[in-house]
Amino acid sequence: MAEKDYYEVLGVSRNASHEEIKAAFKKLAKQFHPDLNKDHKAEDKFKEINQAYSVLGNPEKKQKYDQYGSSAFEGQGFQGFQGADFDFGDFGFEDLFGSIFGQQFRNTNSRRTPAGPRKGADLQYSLEIEFEEAVNGVTKDIEFEHMEQCTTCKGIGGSGTTKCSSCNGKGVVTRQQRTAFGIFQSSTTCSKCRGQGESVKDSCKQCNGTGHIEKLKNVEVKIPAGIDNGYTLRLQGLGNAGTQGGNSGDLYVSIFVKASKIFKRDQNDVFIELPISFTEAALGCEIEVPTLKGTAELKIPQGTQTGTIFRMKGQGMKHLNKNEHGDEYVKVNIVVPEKLSTKQKKRLEEFKKEEENVRIQKGFFHKIKDKFVS
Repeated sequence: MAEKDYYEVLGVSRNASHEEIKAAFKKLAKQFHPDLNKDHKAEDKFKEINQAYSVLGNPEKKQKYDQYGSSAFEGQGFQGFQGADFDFGDFGFEDLFGSIFGQQFRNTNSRRTPAGPRKGADLQYSLEIEFEEAVNGVTKDIEFEHMEQCTTCKGIGGSGTTKCSSCNGKGVVTRQQRTAFGIFQSSTTCSKCRGQGESVKDSCKQCNGTGHIEKLKNVEVKIPAGIDNGYTLRLQGLGNAGTQGGNSGDLYVSIFVKASKIFKRDQNDVFIELPISFTEAALGCEIEVPTLKGTAELKIPQGTQTGTIFRMKGQGMKHLNKNEHGDEYVKVNIVVPEKLSTKQKKRLEEFKKEEENVRIQKGFFHKIKDKFVS
């Protein structure tokens, strides 16, 4: 029998450490595993790799091999995938072949219990409302489709029961997977009978054996005052019907609020811009300001500059679930008239003469002169 160089098989030097040998085997095992490599020579190569590692991966066997070569193991045989005298040391199955094979290994010969009550699917609905409706709150009628339990078969799907042909009444379907350690089995819930092990003999004509029918449903949605754009309301139990006696899912209503033509909103505060005349700003006045509740009086003090912002406490949006309101902020902008009557021009000319503009300008230029002229 020809001498086998196990170091050459694994592609490592004779003074390689245990970790280097293990790493080389892991890499080659993944490369030549028959389930991953469809080359007809892969299986023979995989057996050769396993045989080499079964010796070099075991410290005692490795020492014996280093002294006497592969002839020291003649007569022991190599039995391929099943019954082989492997010693994989500190290798874990999942460490070697990854999470997919590892999961199947952990599920070896497992049996799942039949499926029990399962909650129905949740539904999503988008609802657009006016800004004023968000301010005061509103009740909206909405219409949507959802799955209800069939009243004819009461959700069973038909009449009479028989053993499920797909899982043979077990409620689970078993599949096999060949690995380096042999044949392993994993079990999953049968999709045909949903884990019950039984199926109906005569399917319900009303629901075509599904146990559910699609229906149009109308409900009232109460939208609270102060709701903001993007807020979602949960209506419990208005989603699709459950299975095997499970509860119905929920309906989630997402609210989208249209923008106001007057106000801008920031959480519970609102903002508005109002034009005022030059004389109103100069002399001061009281102006009527639009609010979310109607109108309110706002006092403008004399000498107000354009861009000044006034706060009107408690005139903003209502806080959700609180008896509190945000504030309203009013920004005033002084409007300069583009056209003047003869009378207006005359009065402004008189006003101009009375101003101390010249004195103010002289004082201003005097300060500049002090800064730049030595």
